[in-house]
Amino acid sequence: MHVDNKQNELQRTMKSRHLFMIALGGVIGTGLFLGSGITISQAGPMGAILAYLLGGFLMYLVMLCMGELAVAMPVSGSFQSYATKYLGPSTGFMIGWLYWFSWANTVGLEFTSAGLLMQRWFPHIPIWAWCLIFGVVTFSINALSARSYAETEFWFS
Repeated sequence: MHVDNKQNELQRTMKSRHLFMIALGGVIGTGLFLGSGITISQAGPMGAILAYLLGGFLMYLVMLCMGELAVAMPVSGSFQSYATKYLGPSTGFMIGWLYWFSWANTVGLEFTSAGLLMQRWFPHIPIWAWCLIFGVVTFSINALSARSYAETEFWFS
């Protein structure tokens, strides 16, 4: 019996333009627009700029360290594997779950932010309804294929 390994392999359906816009869209989301307004109103324009510069610099340093680790120890897993190797298996396990929880919260935050923005134009529709609509649409697009997800993210970004 002949087994076709091509069908069982992962396919690379995303192009560099998809990856670029997914990264850009991930940074500039609905939360940035809602959050920056609150930050500017509380800290003022100069305080907000300084806060974003400081936060950006700290993220740059973290990504620099992650890049160094990726070059020194290339692995197929995520940064969780670095914590497992250098700090211990329990720490790696904890970091993996904390990372999942942070993204689970981020998805809820983004849906709520989108619902708040949509409520400006449709005040009679509750925010939870927008969250449900966006959740179903997002799940449907992701369930189709990686290519449909990439194209949708590209055009929305």
